[in-house]
Amino acid sequence: MKREIYDEDHEDFRASVRQWLERSVIPNAEKYVADKALPREFWLEAGANGFLGLGIPEEYGGAGADDFRFNAVLAEELAGVNAALPTCVGIHSDITAPYLVELGTEEQKKRWLPGVAAGEILLAIGMTEPSGGSDLAALKTSAVRDGDEWVINGSKTFITNGYSADLVIVAARTSPEKKARGITLFAVEATKEGFSRGRKLDKVGMEESDTAELFFENVRVTDAEIVGELDNGFIHMMQKLPQERVSCAVANVAHAKQILVETLQYAKDRKAFGQSIGQFQHNKFLLAELFTQIEVAETYIDRCVLAHSKGELSPVEASKAKWWSSQAQSEVLDHCVQLHGGYGFMNEYRVARAWRDARVTKIWAGSNEIMKELIGRDLGL
Repeated sequence: MKREIYDEDHEDFRASVRQWLERSVIPNAEKYVADKALPREFWLEAGANGFLGLGIPEEYGGAGADDFRFNAVLAEELAGVNAALPTCVGIHSDITAPYLVELGTEEQKKRWLPGVAAGEILLAIGMTEPSGGSDLAALKTSAVRDGDEWVINGSKTFITNGYSADLVIVAARTSPEKKARGITLFAVEATKEGFSRGRKLDKVGMEESDTAELFFENVRVTDAEIVGELDNGFIHMMQKLPQERVSCAVANVAHAKQILVETLQYAKDRKAFGQSIGQFQHNKFLLAELFTQIEVAETYIDRCVLAHSKGELSPVEASKAKWWSSQAQSEVLDHCVQLHGGYGFMNEYRVARAWRDARVTKIWAGSNEIMKELIGRDLGL
């Protein structure tokens, strides 16, 4: 099915991303797994190719592409390699960088954005804490005023890019009496005294993505590190979550689609009882269902991407995209494992890794249960 939301410029960009992946990334994919992280060379080369600063204005070293469809194309191509790539790059470019672009002061933009676009400053965002994730209003990390400085204490966990990040946007409670309206965002450089990281967390999947705990012990920052408005961090986070969720949705569907295409070829090549396993009626019908499921999901996500590129995507639509895409991804990949039989349970097969990698997408960026809660509220329930 022709996807009408992308024009020639987007497809040319897609081709350039694919060439880079085939030349520099795919040959090193197994090394990324072994190291449990993407090396700095990956980030520097991505930056040199202009892939990390799509939404960053040209005066700060970015591409100045005010069209989210380019971000979506990049996410799709990365997801075709594995699920970790769009996750790490998305956290850096689509989720964290916009806080600096849209909320940062002129000094902050000049200070950090050129390095962000070049891959020299790796970004992470510190929301989730050991005591809770989806309930952002209940976070416990604090920032207390001490003269001209703020003193941050607390911890964050499950932080993507956390082990490698040079700059972390940290949500901290500055006015406890205001509850949700007393949270502020701070840009904390990893060189700050009192900032430390735990080990790389041992995850079920997405081994290429370095995920870590972050600790803040009397970390001192100034007003110059506040991102956005004092005590308005919760609102800032809520405003940015739709882009995070639609970014996840794009990667979810593209990831499942690639593995499904590979599974179709496997079903054509694998023989049993004198014929390809794809010719058995059950498998034929199942593959017909799976391809339809992916195309229907992709069509809705495309609509959301187009709406977001126009500034028209609502938080509820983004929630629908996030939960539906992750559910479809999980179901499709589970069937792909089954179609591979015993080989589908072997880590040397891409389908096995993809199946493991995908499980977390129903949890992060707001669990699917939270997504349904938001949708239900919109229905007046």
